[in-house]
Amino acid sequence: MRPPFLGELEAAVMDHVWREGRVDVKAVHKAIRRARPITLNTVQSTMERLHRKGLLTREKVSHAYVYSPGMSREQFGARLVKGVIDSTLAGKTQSMLSAFVDLVARAGEAELDRLERMIAEHRAGKGRRG
Repeated sequence: MRPPFLGELEAAVMDHVWREGRVDVKAVHKAIRRARPITLNTVQSTMERLHRKGLLTREKVSHAYVYSPGMSREQFGARLVKGVIDSTLAGKTQSMLSAFVDLVARAGEAELDRLERMIAEHRAGKGRRG
């Protein structure tokens, strides 16, 4: 499944929902319109589109929907990365891993150490499950 890339407004809505949790359209509109002139209908359409993409869940409360994240920001990021790897690298990870390690190395020794710890923790966790 191709990951849903977000437009500027969709990203602003998702940022707000990830930060706040359960929200209605009016609350999102109120928060977003501070940075840009936008109508309530545009926010409502955007949230409906995000719901269809599976990024928001919703439940009817009285006469309006209350939306919640359909996945965490981290899950969304992982899905995007996987989609890019699958679509541009045909699932082959060598060049992506090389680029990622270079990026982490540029961030400094502390980040390289953190990456090593994360790999070790992941391996230890896999060993216990298997």
